Amino acid sequence: MADNNPVVIIGLGRFGTSLALELTRRGTEVLAIDNRPKVTQSLAGRITQIATADATDMEALRQLGVPDFYQAVVGVGSDIEASILTTSLLVELEINDIWAKAISTQHGRILSRIGAHHVVFPEHDMGERVAHLVSGRMLDYMQVDEDFALAKTTPPKEYVGVPLGRSNLRRKYGVTIVAVKAPGEEFTYATAETELSYGDVVLVSGRTEQVERFAELP
Repeated sequence: MADNNPVVIIGLGRFGTSLALELTRRGTEVLAIDNRPKVTQSLAGRITQIATADATDMEALRQLGVPDFYQAVVGVGSDIEASILTTSLLVELEINDIWAKAISTQHGRILSRIGAHHVVFPEHDMGERVAHLVSGRMLDYMQVDEDFALAKTTPPKEYVGVPLGRSNLRRKYGVTIVAVKAPGEEFTYATAETELSYGDVVLVSGRTEQVERFAELP
């Protein structure tokens, strides 16, 4: 999402609420909409603007000024019919940048077909991330693209004390160490002269399978 563009967020479940609060914290103007009064009342004062309304009603969206927003996020998940209808109304209102949450591949395909510009799978993505953290030596993991990942991990022992420029790391494993953090220090960019030590934390990037293989090295 573009920085500081006002954003309308429809559906204040866990995903929509956390997104609305984080964007508000970053200084982005947010209009949050949910059809449950208890939910909107509990968030009053914590989000720029909040409204109780039925987002499947075109007239309600117009009255709230939704057509004036450049970006919109549909956080409705469990009610697939409402998710699809709300997204289609935003398309009809010609919102430039529509993000929609999907709870299944089929749901995501429908959202894309009716005009959502970005479809996100927060439950799936979080499950995938946690699986990587639980199953290996990774400290953090992010899938950057369909087959490209960035991981935070500790250096394998075969690369400790060897300058990266002489390590043949990229040729052997197909990954690049982007940055290194020594204990008690901040991350610094890795160079050909960088030597890794036990206790360091590294950021490594590459094809998903290669990053996973590197993170499993002893």
